[in-house]
Amino acid sequence: MVFIDIQHREVTLKLVYYGPALSGKTTNLQRLHALTEQRAGSSLLSLDTRDDRTLFFDLLPLRFQTRAGLQIKLKLFTVPGQVIHNATRKVVLQGVDGVAFIADSRISETRANNESFANLRANLAENGIEYDDIAVVIQFNKRDLPGIRTDDEVRRIAAKGSEPVYVATAIEGRGVAETFVGLASSTWTKLDRRFDLEAKFGVSHDEFMQEIRHLLDGQVDPSGGRLEGAT
Repeated sequence: MVFIDIQHREVTLKLVYYGPALSGKTTNLQRLHALTEQRAGSSLLSLDTRDDRTLFFDLLPLRFQTRAGLQIKLKLFTVPGQVIHNATRKVVLQGVDGVAFIADSRISETRANNESFANLRANLAENGIEYDDIAVVIQFNKRDLPGIRTDDEVRRIAAKGSEPVYVATAIEGRGVAETFVGLASSTWTKLDRRFDLEAKFGVSHDEFMQEIRHLLDGQVDPSGGRLEGAT
């Protein structure tokens, strides 16, 4: 859970990219690293197997200071998608504040998506984390491939839940920044309700998001990525 240091005016948030194997979790972090490297100066740590699959996790640390002097650290992790690494997934989820679930848009991957999402909820429960207590956004990735769900189908899926839903082609960078911005926004909103961060530090949601967008150097399409649920 969020680390709050009132004395040193520092807040640390943990965000995790979750999803089935090869859905694009690492690609999202690689693209975010490219977008934020100039302003954040952070390094991306990746521990891969020989076939380029994540063996343990990826970690992208980001840090900035608000105008009110609040130091904010964001620790972005991925989890390995393969079932054999479930113990690692569970460990990475410990203390999580927000999750971006990266789904594969191909219809053939529906079962893998559903199983991974069920696994996310199960691992949160085993860590003593209530699903509704954390921020969750969903990204349907790989929109450039054949055999994918249409935007209308994704909208119908979005209408069944409360989570913000985004579409992306992470390998091209499309939808990556928008998903991250949505996750950051939802996470701050949830934490502010629970811990009254604005009253403690004088930093509003809008000020926090202004810094997030500054970190991305303006590479965010305000209307891009997110699909509203169909009614």
